Amino acid sequence: MQLPMEKAFNHSALLVLIIISFSISQSEQLQSSQSQTLLRIQRLLSYPAILSSWNSSTDFCNTEPNPSLTVVCYEESISQLHIIGNKRPPRLPRNFSTDSFVTTIVKLPDLKVLTLVSLGLWGPLPGKIARLSSLEILNMSSNFLADAIPQELSLLTSLQTLILDDNMFTGRLPEWLGTLPVLTVLSLRKNLFSGLLPNSFSNLENLRVLSLSHNHFYGEVPDFNNLTNLQVLDLEDNAFGPRFPQLGKKLVTLELSKNRFRSGIPDELSSYYQLQRLDLSFNRFIGPCPTSLLSLPSLTYFNIAKNKLTGKLFENLSCNPNLKFVDMSSNILTGSLPKCLMLDSKKKVILYAWNCLATNDQNQHPLSFCRNEALAVGILPQKKQRQLSKAVLASGIIGGIVGIIASVGIIIFIYRRMGSRKKIKNTSTRSIMENASLGYTSKLLLDARHISQTVKVGALGLPAYRTFALEELEEATNNFDTSAFMGEGSQGQILHSHNAQHHIELVSKLRHRHLVSVLGHCFECYLDESSVSRMFLVFEYVPNGTLRSWISEECSRKSLTWAQRITAEIGIAKGIQFLHTGIVPGVYSNYLKITDILLDQYLAAKISSYNLPLLAKNTGKVGHAISSSRSKDPRVNARVNQEDKIDIYDFGVILLEIIVGRPLQSRNEVEVLKDQLQASFTADDAARRSIVDPAVQKTCLDQSLKTTMEVCIRCLLKEPADRPSVEDVLWNLQFAAQVQDAWRGDSQSSEGSPISPPYSHRALH
Repeated sequence: MQLPMEKAFNHSALLVLIIISFSISQSEQLQSSQSQTLLRIQRLLSYPAILSSWNSSTDFCNTEPNPSLTVVCYEESISQLHIIGNKRPPRLPRNFSTDSFVTTIVKLPDLKVLTLVSLGLWGPLPGKIARLSSLEILNMSSNFLADAIPQELSLLTSLQTLILDDNMFTGRLPEWLGTLPVLTVLSLRKNLFSGLLPNSFSNLENLRVLSLSHNHFYGEVPDFNNLTNLQVLDLEDNAFGPRFPQLGKKLVTLELSKNRFRSGIPDELSSYYQLQRLDLSFNRFIGPCPTSLLSLPSLTYFNIAKNKLTGKLFENLSCNPNLKFVDMSSNILTGSLPKCLMLDSKKKVILYAWNCLATNDQNQHPLSFCRNEALAVGILPQKKQRQLSKAVLASGIIGGIVGIIASVGIIIFIYRRMGSRKKIKNTSTRSIMENASLGYTSKLLLDARHISQTVKVGALGLPAYRTFALEELEEATNNFDTSAFMGEGSQGQILHSHNAQHHIELVSKLRHRHLVSVLGHCFECYLDESSVSRMFLVFEYVPNGTLRSWISEECSRKSLTWAQRITAEIGIAKGIQFLHTGIVPGVYSNYLKITDILLDQYLAAKISSYNLPLLAKNTGKVGHAISSSRSKDPRVNARVNQEDKIDIYDFGVILLEIIVGRPLQSRNEVEVLKDQLQASFTADDAARRSIVDPAVQKTCLDQSLKTTMEVCIRCLLKEPADRPSVEDVLWNLQFAAQVQDAWRGDSQSSEGSPISPPYSHRALH
């Protein structure tokens, strides 16, 4: 009886041994599979220096971690992968595929943390990355990833941190971002996002960090009162506004600089006791400066420079002794500098120039300046203003169709401090008027009357579109004093009444970062108020003149660098894209020229002349030297169904002038230069540079220059159908900008000529 039992035992022991051996074999096979995945990642990344130690015998789970490379394993499976390359790497070669790369990454199914920073990744981010269903942290910053954030990321319900900084992502942020249940960090800085923020962001109750700086967002910030855990809010360098956002009180860092806020600073900000850094600079905040902010117990950085804040400072104000940086410059502050700011001044940075403070330190305006400047941010003096009721407005428009020709006046609302100022005659309470500096020639300005003068309304950023009272315009222009006119042109006929309101609604939507935007309109009626005599359109003011004036031959200041020129080109392309696709119906056939492009205080390009959908068809259009010659071209009729490509041609002309750096006076000159550009494009680097503006000849990277040249050549093709879409133009110019930026300063040959990088751009269709 013992033998069968012993035999059975031996069989059982053998079976257990086999199972254990099989289990070990499976474990080794799994580890081997993931090792092969890492080695494939190494190959797909073109064997970067940071991965040089990896080989087939590497024990990945037991390698020593370092700040640039870490592999963490849990139960023989990789749970964390951190690869951080050198700062500003070039793009990976043209044969790199983000799809293949992500397909490889998802073979590490247990990844919870994935960091792929500064590796030169380029192209759209594939949605299949969501197959990493356990992912909690995703950081793919400082690459060249483009297009929209894939919707599949909404499936990552465990995602806590999403960092996609310093890429080329575009489009609006999707609503589903606000539905990620445990998201605590969302950082999308330095991309090309645009549009309004989703209201769903108000539901991100676990959010601690929201960083969206250096994008193209605009409009009101959603109500963040419910984000009680939010500690860092960074919205710098967008177009948010005009109202101060609704925020929770646990903020540690609040960055709102370089936006379009024009409201007052709420008193409740003085109760943000955890606030350490507050930056509200370069906006149009108005009203009294809440000096109680200086005494916040945690505050170390305080910046309210370049606003319109008023009020009187006193020597005995209290402030937090730990303040290290205070900038109150360029406001409308009076009184005396608080003594508390000057204690231990050698350990602090305290700036307060260009106010009206009673001090001889730093430049100050006279007290009278601040008293007059205060009028620019206040309410107009009380006077009875004529209000046009809806009935009167309707009857006025109806009267306009009975053969009435209404001159359309365009008033530029401006406000800019200048070293020399000229007061309007016979008044000490009116705003300051400045002399017209640079000629803003454009169809929009040639078609109508416009006035260059500081006004008391509309100078505080970009307010909501509204109807202006005639008295406001009279007040702003000294009763339409002709000394303030910058030009006067032809008249336009108001559209029929049943279309007028519709077209006014369209005009009100013509607002974009790269358009000179319409702020509102005003109807002037005859005395009997039965018909409209004139209609005025009110536009924002753009202070830095035309783009042409910043190109070398006409430039009385420092000429734009090559990188700045590409940035301006991208801005123009975005403006055209908005005109074509941002409103319905689109605005086409705008007959643009380089003098229609103005530069704002940040040298951002704005299109000042576009086809307003308000005047009757074919009126109010003034051609120019190049485009007017096209009217005799037999190809014009063929363009009827290619209206978007007319603007592409005109953009090509602008691009050509930017490249060569001199004005172009005729269509024939454009064709000659285009042929020269075509010949140099297919030649060598020296030939290409020979045609470029000498001011930037030595600083433009060859690949960036070639891409820009190719875009220009394709835009100027004779057949409209052969010209690229505005989307392709924009993508390639963004590529040219990224190339120039990535290789600037560290890719010069011994002769100082840039070296072409080993990657390409999107084909122009």
